[in-house]
Amino acid sequence: MDMYDEFGNYVGPELDDDSDGGSGEDQDEDDAWMDQAEREADARNAEGAGAMDVEEEEDNPETAIVLAEDKKYYPSAEEVYGEGTETLVMDEDAQPLEEPIIAPLKTKRVEVRDANAPVMRVSEEYVLGMLSNPNLTRNVAVCGHLHHGKTSFMDMVVEQTHLVSTEGRDPERQMRYMDNRQDEQDREVSIKATPLTVAMPASSGKHLLFNFMDTPGHVNFSDEVTASLRLADAVLLVVDAVEGVMCVTERVIKHAARDRLPIVVFVNKMDRLILELKLPPADAFHKIRHVLEEVNAVIEAAYGGGEDCPFADPAKGTVCFGSALYGWSFTLESFARLYAERRGVEMDAKRFAKKLWGDWYFHADARAFRKKPPPGGGDRSFAQFVLEPLYKVYAQAVGEHPASFAAVLAEFNVKLKPKEYKLNVKPLVRLACRKIFGDAAGVAEALKAHCPTAREGASAKVAAAYSGPTGVESRAVASMRACDPSGPLRVMVAKLYPKDDCSAFDALARVMSGTIRAGQTVRVLGEAYSPDDEEDCAVATVSALWVYQTRYRIPVTHASAGAWVLLEGVDASVSKTATIVEEFSADREDAHAFRPLRFDNQSVVKIATEPLNPSDLPKMVEGLRAINKSYPAAVTKVEESGEHTILGTGEMFLDSVMKDLRELYSEVEVKVADPVVTFAETVVETSSLKCFAETPNKKNKLTMIAEPLDKGLARDIENGAVDLAWPKKRLGDFFQNKYDWDILAARSVWAFGPDAFGANVLLDDTLPGEVDKALLGAVKDSVVQGFQWGTREGPLCDDPIRDVKFKLLDAVVADAPAARGGGQMIPTARRAAYSAFLLASPRLMEPVFAVEIQTPADCMSAVYNVLSKRRGHVVADAPKPGTPVYTVKALLPAIESFGFETDLRFHTQGQAFGLSYFDHWAVVPGDPLDRSIVLRPLEPSPAQHLAREFMVKTRRRKGMSEDVSVNKFFDDALLVELAEQEAT
Repeated sequence: MDMYDEFGNYVGPELDDDSDGGSGEDQDEDDAWMDQAEREADARNAEGAGAMDVEEEEDNPETAIVLAEDKKYYPSAEEVYGEGTETLVMDEDAQPLEEPIIAPLKTKRVEVRDANAPVMRVSEEYVLGMLSNPNLTRNVAVCGHLHHGKTSFMDMVVEQTHLVSTEGRDPERQMRYMDNRQDEQDREVSIKATPLTVAMPASSGKHLLFNFMDTPGHVNFSDEVTASLRLADAVLLVVDAVEGVMCVTERVIKHAARDRLPIVVFVNKMDRLILELKLPPADAFHKIRHVLEEVNAVIEAAYGGGEDCPFADPAKGTVCFGSALYGWSFTLESFARLYAERRGVEMDAKRFAKKLWGDWYFHADARAFRKKPPPGGGDRSFAQFVLEPLYKVYAQAVGEHPASFAAVLAEFNVKLKPKEYKLNVKPLVRLACRKIFGDAAGVAEALKAHCPTAREGASAKVAAAYSGPTGVESRAVASMRACDPSGPLRVMVAKLYPKDDCSAFDALARVMSGTIRAGQTVRVLGEAYSPDDEEDCAVATVSALWVYQTRYRIPVTHASAGAWVLLEGVDASVSKTATIVEEFSADREDAHAFRPLRFDNQSVVKIATEPLNPSDLPKMVEGLRAINKSYPAAVTKVEESGEHTILGTGEMFLDSVMKDLRELYSEVEVKVADPVVTFAETVVETSSLKCFAETPNKKNKLTMIAEPLDKGLARDIENGAVDLAWPKKRLGDFFQNKYDWDILAARSVWAFGPDAFGANVLLDDTLPGEVDKALLGAVKDSVVQGFQWGTREGPLCDDPIRDVKFKLLDAVVADAPAARGGGQMIPTARRAAYSAFLLASPRLMEPVFAVEIQTPADCMSAVYNVLSKRRGHVVADAPKPGTPVYTVKALLPAIESFGFETDLRFHTQGQAFGLSYFDHWAVVPGDPLDRSIVLRPLEPSPAQHLAREFMVKTRRRKGMSEDVSVNKFFDDALLVELAEQEAT
């Protein structure tokens, strides 16, 4: 029998006292020990249990019994850190193991902040005092092509106006002060426009206040240029002396012409003519003149010529020359003064400056300037008096002969210390040129002469940006035009900048009238605000004001009219731009908002995003909202399929957007789908039937047809060349004179769609004898809403309709108002538009990019091959005068542009460089509704099948059925009529 169970417990018979096998001696010993223990216990009780316990513990602590939960394994927090220490005890599983109990502080490197920010050469109080005087302030946007030297120019301005420490900085490396984001420093490309307010001395010694805005040169970030021009009154156009006019240069001039802004040209990188191209002075003059002729040709085309056309003319002082890399600049007038000072000769500097440009020659024997060269021949005055001394300085500095270099400097009364001659070539030339020509004083003088002050430029800004009536002189308009600091408050918000923790945004704004103060409660009017619809409006408190200096901020208590200021606390209701007014208007005058920004580039490239962890979706959505605020041209929306999409201007734009989304705004891992493009829908014929649609209650009926829009009209509408707010006579004259419309059609335009600048037109083509115009007028708003809804989401693949003219031919409208409400008329108008559209030979349109490629001559064939493989074709190719580079201009479908630049560099061994931007819409070959086309997987479709392929794949991606359902948009009666027509 087993004596123990499976757990080891004894289950056998009961044992006697001595059945354990112990001996009698052992038992006696145990009894004796027990007796001894009892006697000791009695003794302790007699003496007192408490006292004995203490003595026992003191005498024999190792024999004390301590429970497991009372054991002390580690010292307490009080013993380690002292009294007053707080101990935090967390229950088990109160938070995830991956999350620390006390989270470390996270610092996001949004901006590069200098530990020792440069100090201005003048006091902050002096700058703030000038800021309140709009007659001393000039607002300038620094614009130009990629790598033409805008940020280098701003470095030159910073070094002139600030005490910049060179400690720990490589003198050979550019400072790139205005690139205050870490990714800008890493890429060496500006991504965001950044402001700088400085007091610069002019040649007279008097300081002028300049609000500069350094803009990106990459064409993908042209939205930043648009936001900058909204704040500025003038443009400083930076042009590379070697590359000349490039695509961004041309686009900036056209953009400035739209707002009628004056232009001052800065011909940068003059050193490249000497060190790279090694052109003699005479040839360098011809090269510079050719560059200015190119600039003037674009300016004349954009501004239309005339007396107010801001031509680039060095003799008039609208052109500056310099090298931002080497820190020097001059105008002809400042150079003439330099000659007068250095030679100690009294002369009229302005008169001498006019002789330094053009076909003027100096006759030494007669000591006079004449149009004909001297008998022995000679160079033009610009080459002789300007370029030759410049060439001498560079040649002697590169030659590394201190004695000869000192002799050349002596001609300009400039002396260097002996140790300075031991500098490397670049710092040495920089030092010498700056001592000879000065810093940016010449540029400051040109901007002073040809750029309006903040008060002078206010009228043009109101005319270009204010949505309210400017013809009727209201108090607000008069105050904005006069830049009145005591007028009603009007502040124009143009751009948002994230805070250090990316939790909120600060708004960069220009005060148009009145004075804004820290702590003031204001109304923030959004882009959709109007006096009739005040929904897009919020009340906010301005918690702080700063003057934004790129890498540091100057706090201010108030800012008056004409100033640029950074506002805190007003960003909650702002998406892109906004208008700030007083919370309560004293004179009860209607407030109007400033117009939204109109970009010269379209966001047609689209990516779909999704969080790697589905539970992070709310964080990603918050991040997308922040992206929408941070990037002016970014468009974020949710498709019907539920996917979150981001639309941008190009690959680099979306790359920057995704970097910010992942690292700054959402801090979650995001999956991205392959990029695609947005399509548009259009027609190529007139509707084959008069298409009608009845309301659900069968009491109203609308009849429409669709036809192609006149060529060029869509561009005019989108560019603002025509506006429905015009008087009817002016609107009718525009369509009659330019597009040869008859007077009835010209005066019966109801709406543009899908918005006020949409590329579709709705015409009322009904006759008064057939339709009750009074009843039709009652439902006009509903019909227009249905038309705009339909053109916003076309029937082919839910993309916008463009280049289509919809004509309303007949309308049966119920007498009872309840039977013709918006719920009845809006969907009906949409269905009528869709049916007319589908019977007018619908086609898909795709965006087409213009591509500008710089390449050496021996890579031309590779460029042509890469373009031909992507359905692209070359429009023009020409050599760049004076350089070994060719400029190729081509057109490339946007859907074929992904990876194009990488492919181009690969096939040309990195020698070719291209930039692409949206140019126009083009019809995709083929019929998208041709069901006979069979799409084979993993096989490229022929050209005539592309439209069908694009439509089917887009519908699949959006979660729609593969084909367009006719029954969804056609009434039964219309289907019968259509079947009868096909039968005949």
